Amino acid sequence: MRTTLFIAAAMTALSAAHAQADMLAGFDVAEDHTRFVFAAQPVYDDGMPAYGNAFVTQGYIYPAGTLDGGAEGVNADGSPAFPDLVIGEWTCDGFFVGEGMRTTEGPIVMSRQIYAFEDGDLLVTHGPEFMADGIRFTRAVTGGTGDYADAPAELEQTFLGMSEGLGVRLHMDLENRDQAALYNQ
Repeated sequence: MRTTLFIAAAMTALSAAHAQADMLAGFDVAEDHTRFVFAAQPVYDDGMPAYGNAFVTQGYIYPAGTLDGGAEGVNADGSPAFPDLVIGEWTCDGFFVGEGMRTTEGPIVMSRQIYAFEDGDLLVTHGPEFMADGIRFTRAVTGGTGDYADAPAELEQTFLGMSEGLGVRLHMDLENRDQAALYNQ
């Protein structure tokens, strides 16, 4: 009986370690500017979203480092700039906060982001977003499936800037000081 319990415990531990080994420690996101839409109201006189405006947008997930050095991840027509590197689709929805699109400090939106990987795995996060180049901030991981079922409770997002087509470019980092050992087994 003791041996059976030990074997069951060891198999459970190995399963968890294997699942985390398949989870990406980080990845990049390029917003497809042709799929960004926002509500008709509330808006400023120039038509740009004001506080409380709802939005939805989508884009492409790439391996970490794909967008380094300012690389554009989306072509002018909305297609992926690196089609052979796409590893999933990103969907983001939420509400503008602060001064809406005129926000210069603090969070510009509160959002939910869903990362749907090509293998069927999902990762979901919630939190504020900031639009200062290079700023790194924490988002809460609120769910996941497959390799991401046991994802860490937090994800670090870094704003890499806007593309020429006015889509955001982001880096996501699931690896943090407390979780680093899990990914390096």
